[in-house]
Amino acid sequence: VSYHWVKLALQGAGLVAKAPRRGGHRLRRARRPLPGMLLFQDASTHAWWPTREGSQQDLLVILDDATSEVYDAVFVPQEDTRSCLGQLRRTVEQQGVFCALYTDKSSHFITTRTGQSPHRPQTATDPTQVQRALQELGSQLICANSPEARGRMERLFGTWQGRLPQELALRGIQDYTAANRFLRQHWLAYHRRHWEVAAAQHGTAFVPCHRPDLDRIFALQQERTVANDNTVQYARLTLQLHPSALRCSFAKCRVRVYEHLDGTLSIGYGPHTLGHYDLRGHAVNGNGRAVETLNHHDNRTDHEL
Repeated sequence: VSYHWVKLALQGAGLVAKAPRRGGHRLRRARRPLPGMLLFQDASTHAWWPTREGSQQDLLVILDDATSEVYDAVFVPQEDTRSCLGQLRRTVEQQGVFCALYTDKSSHFITTRTGQSPHRPQTATDPTQVQRALQELGSQLICANSPEARGRMERLFGTWQGRLPQELALRGIQDYTAANRFLRQHWLAYHRRHWEVAAAQHGTAFVPCHRPDLDRIFALQQERTVANDNTVQYARLTLQLHPSALRCSFAKCRVRVYEHLDGTLSIGYGPHTLGHYDLRGHAVNGNGRAVETLNHHDNRTDHEL
């Protein structure tokens, strides 16, 4: 006899307990009553416009749960930490600080480290860059356990995939710059007219953000220890610290390196900024101009000294 027949016979005789039914009766989750209470952020990988290589593009979107309003949408080659932080910053600057962000469990949202590797001192409880930025703003990160939990976002992408590629094809758009321009100038307004709904209550849950340190919050942050020659090693670059009135030397001090969204670097010591650097590690001032790496004493010859 088969396994299934034996199992049914044993369960019918009361010798083996029946396993509980998986799942249950699901109820539709009501929308949040106010805009800004819950935002979705997700990307859809799709052939939004045809390419010779047959590659696909990522469309990164921030959607409001209360009204289905799209606050920001951008085409990117790959969804990653930089693109997510950049989109979150634009939303905070234009709308304000929101209450919670609902995402999937991608590695740029929630850490995938187990804390068992001897080569990585980070633990599984260390926040990701997105988690840290949201914590500094006072917002909550909620990670869904399944795509069905983000059904509103999945339905949005299903609707857009059936319409947006045709609109791009009619206009002959096949690059990121033109596609993002079309999103800002035409598509978001079209979405607003056809698919946006009214909130259940009047008002907003967004809080205006007037913080002057958004460049630091929405940057990739890493801690480093200053060497004896007052240099900091970061991403195969040697960043030289210049004399400061704060200390006679920063050797052995713990500093924080900020990799900003525009690719530039800065070093922070508490609330103070010790230096700005370009992509090659050369010191620049706040206006992006190069700064002399040696003072006038170091430019003298040995005989002059």
